[in-house]
Amino acid sequence: MKQAIIAALSLLFLANLAWADCTADADTKKLAGAARTSFLKKCEADTKVASPAANCLAQAEEKKLKGAAKGSFIKKCEKDSQSAATSSDAKTLCEGQAAAKKLNGAARTSFMKKCEKDAQAGK
Repeated sequence: MKQAIIAALSLLFLANLAWADCTADADTKKLAGAARTSFLKKCEADTKVASPAANCLAQAEEKKLKGAAKGSFIKKCEKDSQSAATSSDAKTLCEGQAAAKKLNGAARTSFMKKCEKDAQAGK
């Protein structure tokens, strides 16, 4: 129980630090209005993705996993988090490229599938 509380408090502390860093960055860039909101949203999402180990540890503690089961869960959780982040990054990159090429309809769909596949394969 102590470990779960410590893990939860650690996550809360990290989230507050991330929020403070994002806010400071937005202030430095002198962002306001919609640009600031968008920047803060992306910055906070990027920060959450950057610490999958902490999120996975907290989930394992919440599920009261011990020993090998805990280790296995954390390993799989981190791998899943990493591939989800990679997939999200690939999609964002490909959407930008499709927009720059002004693709629509079937051409856009085809381009997006190939682009995301290539991005995940590391091409």
